[in-house]
Amino acid sequence: MRIQGIEYEELAGRFGTPLYVYDGDVLTDTITGLRNALHPKLEIFYSLKANPNVSVYAALKAGGARAEVSSLVELRTVLQAGTAPEDVIFLGPGKSECELRACVETGVYAIVCESFDELDHIERIAAQWGVYQRVLLRINPALAISGSRLTMGGKPRQFGIDEEQVLAAGDLTAKYLHADVAGIQVYMGTRILDADVVGKNTRYILDLAERVAEACNIRLDTVDIGGGLGVAYFDGEQDIDAVDVATEINPLLDKFVGAHPETRLIMESGRFLAGRAGTYVMGVRYVKESMGERFAIADGGTHHHMAAVGIGSFVKRNFPAALLSNREDVGEPESWNVTGPLCTPNDSVLKHAELPALKAGDLIGILNSGAYGPTASPGLFLSHGYPAEVLVTGGEAHLVRRRDEAEDLLRHQILVHTTKES
Repeated sequence: MRIQGIEYEELAGRFGTPLYVYDGDVLTDTITGLRNALHPKLEIFYSLKANPNVSVYAALKAGGARAEVSSLVELRTVLQAGTAPEDVIFLGPGKSECELRACVETGVYAIVCESFDELDHIERIAAQWGVYQRVLLRINPALAISGSRLTMGGKPRQFGIDEEQVLAAGDLTAKYLHADVAGIQVYMGTRILDADVVGKNTRYILDLAERVAEACNIRLDTVDIGGGLGVAYFDGEQDIDAVDVATEINPLLDKFVGAHPETRLIMESGRFLAGRAGTYVMGVRYVKESMGERFAIADGGTHHHMAAVGIGSFVKRNFPAALLSNREDVGEPESWNVTGPLCTPNDSVLKHAELPALKAGDLIGILNSGAYGPTASPGLFLSHGYPAEVLVTGGEAHLVRRRDEAEDLLRHQILVHTTKES
């Protein structure tokens, strides 16, 4: 019911509901713990796609995180937060001409290239600027290692270039004079909760990097081993432990560093760094019973938190949830369906969740909600807009994104008056 000594009821009264609340201490502790556990040569790049709020990123940056971005706005976000261009990589399968030009103009450390066609575009743009732009080839690996909740390798993908195509490409330094291909990036899967899987992935990627360097006659300025460290959301799951990950991968990295002491090593992390720091806070508007089941209708829903309804999962399971209201008459847990204000039966955030007897005015928190929240959700459905976001740091709460108001949503619409002849 409290975050850094502040009651959630106080936050709700000050900022309204629904809202996202992020714990700055959890953000700092998570990045610090990961960096302290892993090999000192391995740099952690925060994947802004998980949560692009500039203040969330700034908290992680203060703990030593670099930046991995996938859009022009994300690039501007990290630059606004004071990130040096040499600590930024830009990836994504469909980069626009504008985004590629911004990368070259800004001088980001590397563009992660996802196709040979894109590599041609980078070559042309860099030549126009008269510069050398470092490029990492994103490789779609031939091997898929089981153990991730979403496997990215071993099958046709829009991401990256197939491993066999890269190995057959020949001398890339002879063809590309301004697109400076100097490393690889591989992302094997996401939501990994088993350190052994991370170890197998890392072993494969480091070996692949050496094979690609030899086959394509490129330098290994950088090897990006991806990431995919998961967060436990559902019953029977346990968070992956940074120390266990270190036990698996640090010896592999130590051996690789011995052979390639100048190579920059990168691990990407988004969900793991931000996920456990966030709570989605909803206010109960009404309670009712329907055909023997209890319903609490809240002011928040899937338009703000699509991940909580099982996106990316074939089985609908509840995120961890808690009553945040400070009251004594909670009683024994009961089975509750918690739904939102949307006109669709799919707007169900919790199904048959064990919660105390709920009543109008209560606050419900969906925990582990710091990643893939509002920006991965249809916030404009029914024109509700996006919620407020609050960062609590140093025992003080700061508004880091104001909620959308009607004027915000209407501002970008254009009314056209049509006339019809009689």
